[in-house]
Amino acid sequence: MSASINTDHTLFNILHHGAVNGVTGSCHQLQLTNNHSESYSVLIDCGLFQGDEKEGSSALDDDSSELAQKQIDFSLEGIGALVVTHCHIDHVGRIPYLLAAGFNGPIYTTQATAHLLPLVIEDALKVGVTRNQRLIRSVLNKLKELIKPMPYDQWFDLDGMSNCKARFQVAGHILGSAYVEFDILDASHVKNKGSHRVVFSGDLGAPHSPLLSEPKSPVSADTLVIESTYGDKLHESREHRRQRLKQAIERSFEDGGTVLIPAFSIGRTQELLYEIEEIIHVIESAKKLNKLDENTVSKGATVWDHLDIIVDSPLAAKFTQSYRELKDLWDAEAREKVHSGRHPLAFESMLTIESHQSHLDTVEYLRKTGRPAVVIAASGMCAGGRMQNYLKALLPDKRTDVIFVGYQAKGTPGRDIQRYGANVAGKPNGYVVLDGERITINAQVHTLSGYSAHADQQDLLNFATGIDQAPQHIRIVHGDDQAKQALQELYREHLPNCNVVIGVGVE
Repeated sequence: MSASINTDHTLFNILHHGAVNGVTGSCHQLQLTNNHSESYSVLIDCGLFQGDEKEGSSALDDDSSELAQKQIDFSLEGIGALVVTHCHIDHVGRIPYLLAAGFNGPIYTTQATAHLLPLVIEDALKVGVTRNQRLIRSVLNKLKELIKPMPYDQWFDLDGMSNCKARFQVAGHILGSAYVEFDILDASHVKNKGSHRVVFSGDLGAPHSPLLSEPKSPVSADTLVIESTYGDKLHESREHRRQRLKQAIERSFEDGGTVLIPAFSIGRTQELLYEIEEIIHVIESAKKLNKLDENTVSKGATVWDHLDIIVDSPLAAKFTQSYRELKDLWDAEAREKVHSGRHPLAFESMLTIESHQSHLDTVEYLRKTGRPAVVIAASGMCAGGRMQNYLKALLPDKRTDVIFVGYQAKGTPGRDIQRYGANVAGKPNGYVVLDGERITINAQVHTLSGYSAHADQQDLLNFATGIDQAPQHIRIVHGDDQAKQALQELYREHLPNCNVVIGVGVE
């Protein structure tokens, strides 16, 4: 899965060990060179492959060297550090295997990511790797030992790298997310102090997302390595998506039933809670002012009086608590709501399911009763987690609605449900395979693209063209072929003097 991108530069080389044939497994190697000889490298992210991009076993035990070699299929020679842009699993999920393969260098993160990363890795180990508590503690202890938290917008030196420094900038994707800038000094021309700036975007967020400050373009970037998840698509506006979410929920309760929203535990879950709290607040405020007109609240407003918003994910609950603790990083709008006495991530109709037995009881109760409820649970692509039990129980029920609010990678159950949903007139009911079981999809399926935590095509264009000192080279990664090609064409049109290349993986 590794690929080398020729930068035509004597200072460095860039190797890609993931997120070049799709959108998962992000892992890039910035290799400093001296007269074309290898000297020192830093990894940017080390994510897990998902869906069709996933290869090999995920089990990890005491004899883990063979598996580590399958997951870390590149040499660690000369790699002195890891820089983490954010803690989604497709950017950090291979870290345990990296440690098992012998990596012992510093792991640089933002301060918020340093807080969240151990929670993500612990959950990933428990769910998909091992139940061996001793091994889990060992990995977490090693991880915490290596993590080096860094503030935003502050240059720092990389251990062992005398001619390179790095800096995190706000990416607006999830709490703590960052893009990272590297300044590489030309050691052979110290008197001239020549340098080259390389920027790795990580995952960029969309502007105007609740809770998060929006990303701003760097001042300069000679080489830009940028994601392209939605390089061929535009998102709907925040107001429009909130109205569509409200309408989808209300419409789904006309005949009773449950709304299922698969969502990642960190980022998407908190954003949805924030939006639902806003919907409820607007309705309640209108009621108090006796202004229940159709422009403010629809006829389905009474649904919200007795509607349970169920968060069924222990990890999401931990992250939501962390979001509350780190509210100083929220945007001005969210902080103002807190100051006014509102609780965007902890409101009256919100219920949190903790134990596994309570989860099973809730699934069975909703299956039998069809009680109106909104269930938010992981995983975001339906590839595991508690959401799968809800889907197995409720997808065959035509009263059920499934609302997708994030990208569904090829080969994941989420992509199949999205593709074969029963909401196209005249189309026969499709099915999805969950845990080896074929489940008929009678539920209505909706996609609200505006809730993606990723920048859309226009945002990606604005990020690149907004760089004051325009890039000489752009490397497009982390996207399906169509998205990468569309973004390449757009960049070539708007940045005609820039060399724009798509990162293509080789076996």
